[in-house]
Amino acid sequence: MHSELHSHAPHNYAEPSLIRGGPFYRAQEATRFIRAERWNMGCRIAVAIAITWLPLVLITILTNIAGLPSLLRDYRVYSRLFLAIPALLLGQALMESRFRMVVRHLSEANLLDAANHERMCHTIGWLVRLRDSFVPELAILVLLIAHSAAAEKHLVDATPWLAARQNDGFLMTPAGWYAVLVSASVFQFLLGLSLWKWLLWTFFAFNLSRLDMKLVPTHPDENGGLGFLGMTPIAFAPVVFAANCVIGATWREEILSAKANLMTFKLPAIILVIIIALVSLGPLVFFVPRLGSLRRRGILEYGILGQLHSQDFHEKWIHSRTGHEDEFLTAPESSTLADFGQAYEKVKHLNPFPADKEALIALLVAAAIPMVPPVLAAIPLKEVLKLLFEAIR
Repeated sequence: MHSELHSHAPHNYAEPSLIRGGPFYRAQEATRFIRAERWNMGCRIAVAIAITWLPLVLITILTNIAGLPSLLRDYRVYSRLFLAIPALLLGQALMESRFRMVVRHLSEANLLDAANHERMCHTIGWLVRLRDSFVPELAILVLLIAHSAAAEKHLVDATPWLAARQNDGFLMTPAGWYAVLVSASVFQFLLGLSLWKWLLWTFFAFNLSRLDMKLVPTHPDENGGLGFLGMTPIAFAPVVFAANCVIGATWREEILSAKANLMTFKLPAIILVIIIALVSLGPLVFFVPRLGSLRRRGILEYGILGQLHSQDFHEKWIHSRTGHEDEFLTAPESSTLADFGQAYEKVKHLNPFPADKEALIALLVAAAIPMVPPVLAAIPLKEVLKLLFEAIR
């Protein structure tokens, strides 16, 4: 079982990974940007910035020196290249660590018997083969090219370093062409790749939810033993942060150019929150029917046991207590009844949705921080602080 699973893993890696694989990963491994034992994040981030940002500066200096100040002041460039791309690269390691944690915990907690563990290994093997296929990454590239071709006119505006207005359209500068064809494409590819890896985790979660796991309704995590899954959405936080950085920067520019105000983005913001919730928390929904059934069954089963025990206790210490009152304080039935009551309360408080509060807070923070600049573009920081101080009073 384990040998079959490990045969699909990258060399020198004992545990399965849904992240370490695919043509892009192998290319980085071949050029030694990634090693089996470490991600080399500092080097990869530096190279990404060197590819996406430095040429913009050099091209602008050589061909459009007057546009250089606008490039160096362009918040959209920094949010995409200095915040979003590094976040997506860092997110790869976080996704991998969370997936490994899930597989490791399933084994160490003995949640699966031999037959179901073998089914899980077959699922991981299938997903690893899917991960290594060139088709998904090729599809991402095709979609990226199609999107750039279809949205070319909407990707630029009359910013001196980017494009100049010409008749009914824009004439892009050399730096503008590089930004659209290379810089933006790097971000879009990494975003698409991250979403693809998250989709692999979603496939895994769906198949895991269909296995016969050894769940108990009295587990102290109040999720039947699946509370550890609630820590997985935090792996999606870097993707949320990266996407919102780019979206927030676009909204900020539209507010500063007086093309929009905060209320313009009310509906898009609501839709964005819904999409983030569905994508990041969606894999956990697969476990809700199983845990809901576990809670209902636990209430019935523990209710029957509680009824029998309570009847015996009532008969002995209420109906037949005369002459035995002094024995009550030392009787084992008293503590047993109290302990059973606590167990039954755990069953009643079982939460069918295995969400972790800290992971939800991390997602919220990752989504909210990039939206601060557009808010401050509409409402000056001085006004925000004034409103806060007035609210405290």
